[in-house]
Amino acid sequence: MNEQIEQGIIAGLKTVYDPEIPVNIYDLGLIYKIDIDDVKVNITMTLTSAFCPSAEEIPAQVQVVVENAVKELNTTRTASVEVVFDPPWTNDRVSEEARLEMGMYDYDQENYSMDHWQE
Repeated sequence: MNEQIEQGIIAGLKTVYDPEIPVNIYDLGLIYKIDIDDVKVNITMTLTSAFCPSAEEIPAQVQVVVENAVKELNTTRTASVEVVFDPPWTNDRVSEEARLEMGMYDYDQENYSMDHWQE
């Protein structure tokens, strides 16, 4: 059952976007942990910056996604979202798919290879 809940939560998280970045927050690496027990679901997440203009909006959307995933499976678990900034988010957390989508790789014509854009 916990795996079903987690998969439902992840699917929902992939519908939440940072308005400034064209990648969902799950693939962006903003979700640090999904804890599920018999009573509650707790999401530990971060933002790309402590000064993110969507600092209230994104966690609120995550809360709704988690609550909906729990309701769809007819469980009585409560949901909570905790925003942390330690460890700070870095672009190392971005999935490979999202890196390609955002163009985080540049083609190095001299060496005929793909190089990470910030290395």
